[in-house]
Amino acid sequence: MSLEHDVDHWGSHPGDAIDAEMTAIESSLDHLLTADPAYWRTGQKKDRLARLERIHAKQAALKLRVLATAGDIAEETGAKDVSGWMRTELLVDKAAARSQIKLAAGVAKYDLVAASLADGVVSQDKARVITKALDQIESDPAASGEDLVLAEKLLVDHATRLTANELRIVGNRILAEIDPDRFEAAEAKALQREEEHAQRRTFFSSRDNGDGTVDLHARVSRAIGIRLRTILDSLAQPRKWSAEDKGRKAPYDRLLGQAFARVIETYDVDLLPRHGGHATTVFITMNLEDLHKDLGTAALGFDGDQITAAEARRMACNADLVPVVLGTDSEILDLGRAARLAHPIQHRALRLRDQGCQAEDCDAPAAWTEAHHLKPWSEGGKTDLANMVLLCPSDHRRIHDAGSTYERLPDGRIRFTRRT
Repeated sequence: MSLEHDVDHWGSHPGDAIDAEMTAIESSLDHLLTADPAYWRTGQKKDRLARLERIHAKQAALKLRVLATAGDIAEETGAKDVSGWMRTELLVDKAAARSQIKLAAGVAKYDLVAASLADGVVSQDKARVITKALDQIESDPAASGEDLVLAEKLLVDHATRLTANELRIVGNRILAEIDPDRFEAAEAKALQREEEHAQRRTFFSSRDNGDGTVDLHARVSRAIGIRLRTILDSLAQPRKWSAEDKGRKAPYDRLLGQAFARVIETYDVDLLPRHGGHATTVFITMNLEDLHKDLGTAALGFDGDQITAAEARRMACNADLVPVVLGTDSEILDLGRAARLAHPIQHRALRLRDQGCQAEDCDAPAAWTEAHHLKPWSEGGKTDLANMVLLCPSDHRRIHDAGSTYERLPDGRIRFTRRT
């Protein structure tokens, strides 16, 4: 692909002509930036946004053409490639610069993509998607040169009607669209290889930060990632709307983290694998004194990881935990109780009765709540409807917080106050 089209832009003094054109563009933009869009009519805004999108694509086309021929800059400056110069002189991160250089090389290979970008028909993001898809087709031994040409035409045509993400999906199966009989089997094999690759790269790791939090790092297949995000969004969005209705704002990533914690806390332990004939169980070990007082610690599991006694009491309300209560000589006084957890039928009755979280200032629906013992189970409280109320995870944590106290109002709601 050459820098020129049908006209020799260079002439006898190429720098003068190009510089004059670029100066005119900069001058026009400076003039446009003095206008205030707040005074434009809606129709004008729509039209100008569409034109700016085309102008942005054309500007990208010109920049990519220059980058595709910018190897002499690297030679002159001694850089490995032009990205080194861009990092030093233009303050562009190397990763971003190399991505642009790679795109420039890709666009230079495909004339129709380059022309559509220059005409403002295809955006830079869509050009990146198309060139990546075409490179994959070019490396496919089952695809011919004719397939590559036809795929380029189809993808450029699709780009006029689809977003970049939608185009990426089409690009992944464009060969099957060209010739279903020939490529569907190949596509199935490619998907199988992709899924097997995802399985091999799947991992999970955790790191205790030493401040009461744990960082999680994981990689899963795209299908699992989408399913997880859908679940978390379904839990986080109602909380976002509820908070906004009350005039509060919370970072959405925090809401997603809380939703993830909610998924873990409410997971049906009956679905866990069984070891040695017993469902997988977490043991909490604490002494009797700590069990009854507000401040104290408990050991989670058998490795001695510490949590507060209040957190242990909260978890014991609704998790499949076995509290191992120790006496003064570390003898086991209590190894769980059969009726400690609310039976599913009791929880359904509580949902019908309470309708949602019983905290005075909370409107969380019943589906988000947990059953809490008003008289703690650790103090002999019974697991019956009269001794239980529904609380959302946040208020359930608050009711076990040593810094808070509460009272039961005549209507059954819980009013919290901070201890002084």
